[in-house]
Amino acid sequence: MVDQRNIGVALVLFYLLLLSLLFKPTVEQRLSSSIEFTALFELRSSLGLKSRDWPRKVDPCSSWNGIRCENGSVFGINISGFRRTTVGRQNPRFAVDSLFLLPGSIPDWFGRRLLTLQVLDLRSCNITGVIPSSIGNLSNLSILYLSDNRLTGAIPSSLGRLLSLSVLDLSNNLLTGSIPPGIGALSQLQILNLSSNSLRFSIPAQLGDLDSLVDLDLSSNSLSGLVPEDLSGLRNLQRMVLGNNGLTGLLPVNLFRSPSLLQVIVLRNNSFTGELPEVIWSISGLNLLDISQNNFTTELPNFASYDNAAAAVLDISGNKFYGSLTTVLRRFSSMNLSENYFEGSVPDFVLGNASLGTNCLQNVSNQRTLTDCVSFYGERGLSFDNFGPPAPESGKSNSNRNRIILAAVLGGAGFIMLLTLFLLLVLRVRTRRRVSHRGIDVGQVCAETTPPSPGLAINFSSLGDLFTYQQLLQATGDFTEVNLIKHGHSGDLFKGILESGLPVVIKRVDLQSIKKEVYLSELDFFNRFTHARLVPLLGHCLEKENEKFLVYKYMPNGDLLSSLYRKINSETDGLQSLDWITRLKIAIGAAEGLSYLHHECTPPIVHRDVRASSILLDDKFEVRLGSLSKVCLQEDDGRQNGITRLLQLP
Repeated sequence: MVDQRNIGVALVLFYLLLLSLLFKPTVEQRLSSSIEFTALFELRSSLGLKSRDWPRKVDPCSSWNGIRCENGSVFGINISGFRRTTVGRQNPRFAVDSLFLLPGSIPDWFGRRLLTLQVLDLRSCNITGVIPSSIGNLSNLSILYLSDNRLTGAIPSSLGRLLSLSVLDLSNNLLTGSIPPGIGALSQLQILNLSSNSLRFSIPAQLGDLDSLVDLDLSSNSLSGLVPEDLSGLRNLQRMVLGNNGLTGLLPVNLFRSPSLLQVIVLRNNSFTGELPEVIWSISGLNLLDISQNNFTTELPNFASYDNAAAAVLDISGNKFYGSLTTVLRRFSSMNLSENYFEGSVPDFVLGNASLGTNCLQNVSNQRTLTDCVSFYGERGLSFDNFGPPAPESGKSNSNRNRIILAAVLGGAGFIMLLTLFLLLVLRVRTRRRVSHRGIDVGQVCAETTPPSPGLAINFSSLGDLFTYQQLLQATGDFTEVNLIKHGHSGDLFKGILESGLPVVIKRVDLQSIKKEVYLSELDFFNRFTHARLVPLLGHCLEKENEKFLVYKYMPNGDLLSSLYRKINSETDGLQSLDWITRLKIAIGAAEGLSYLHHECTPPIVHRDVRASSILLDDKFEVRLGSLSKVCLQEDDGRQNGITRLLQLP
């Protein structure tokens, strides 16, 4: 009996122990990170998972299927086979927006299971390893962000199969190798960012086939070679960033279109050489141009400012630009022009907005040495302005300069006397010849300058081209002081360059200070007379009420006054004079021009303004008479003028 009672007690104790083991409360895992908690709910929303698998009002670690936690943190996510809502099936996304880290590599199965995925955003997720080639199977993928991770290896060529892709961002990783040419087949791609990696070799020409591309960033890699001309096919491009690479050579002339949608161009810190394509300065929407730290060498174009151009930032420091600071800089609100070889004075529109150090500019601190500037310009066959007019010197150098000036004055006076005697001799011979053949006197009293009579209309079609005021503004850079040649008695003379590239001289006649008859008389003269020894009139512009413009052919050698003695580049600041053969050639040319006016025009014409500055010289030092606004006709009243009496003509 006792034994049976003991056995019963033992059985009761066994069952109680079993029940205690079966119903022992377990320690539940709970998510302790609020950042990971938020990230999981965003992932739930982006994937469109149903509440049956990931219910809303419970802790993910304890109740969400496929979520594995350890020590209060997520270390595994498995959503394979989960059913999604209707919205989730139509627009599947895997975006965590950097709210928690996903350490490790992207599994190869990723590209074989999520075939309907359209957006993959894994930015700043601490991902390592290589990009699996299976990602090329995600044919519906339109956006791929893998930036700011630690991805290594090469960019898989299979990405060229993602034909729906509009955004590809692999920036800020450790990727190596070359850029796959197959990326050029992504016709819908709008953003391509491969910056801040270790990519090598050249830019594939196939990238020029990306018709829809808006943003191209290949900066901060180790790319080398030339920029392919095929990139000119990127007609919708707004942002081109190729800085901080090892690109070399000349930029293709046709790389940039006109008109262009480009707003940002960054080519800094490469090894580009030669000239910058001129069309780049005329891109109206450009707001950033950075070509610093290269080897570009050219002069700035002298374009007029663009009224509709955006205020832009310019950085061309660390190159070999030279020449003057032109009006093309007027559109830039901030400029870095340092470490170049610009010379001359600094225009007002540049002062206060630019860094100008280490150049060859006048009256600016921290410039290059005289030897450096003279050497640079001399290597290119150009003369340097020696930082402006030289300062007064004393001692021996001052004495040498005085002797040079004295020699120049005496030589000039001698030349003028020789020219005067020669002209008198020619006039005497020709006048006698005309008297013997025509029986009339050529030296008549000059009438006052009068405009053409109202009944005698000027044939403007014979006076060259008809220019618009806007064409002349563009040719002269808004008639700036940089292009001013001199203030003449009949108008201001400006140097300009037409759209065709032809250099010209443009006279601006201000009718508020100069009589209207002045320019009308000159037009009437060119309407009636023409000769090889007269400066050619190329056209005119008469559309403004108070300003009239006459356009002449440009004379490369200026006038006789400036050509008699030219300043040469030397340590002694010497002057170089014209040789006597050239002087004789100029004297004969001037005589022929005056002889035409006096003896071959009917009625004869008196120039009335013959001086060294009105004798113009072309590129071969052939004479062209200028300053023709004071010419007048000789009245046929039988009275002899002073020259006739001096020569004692019959």
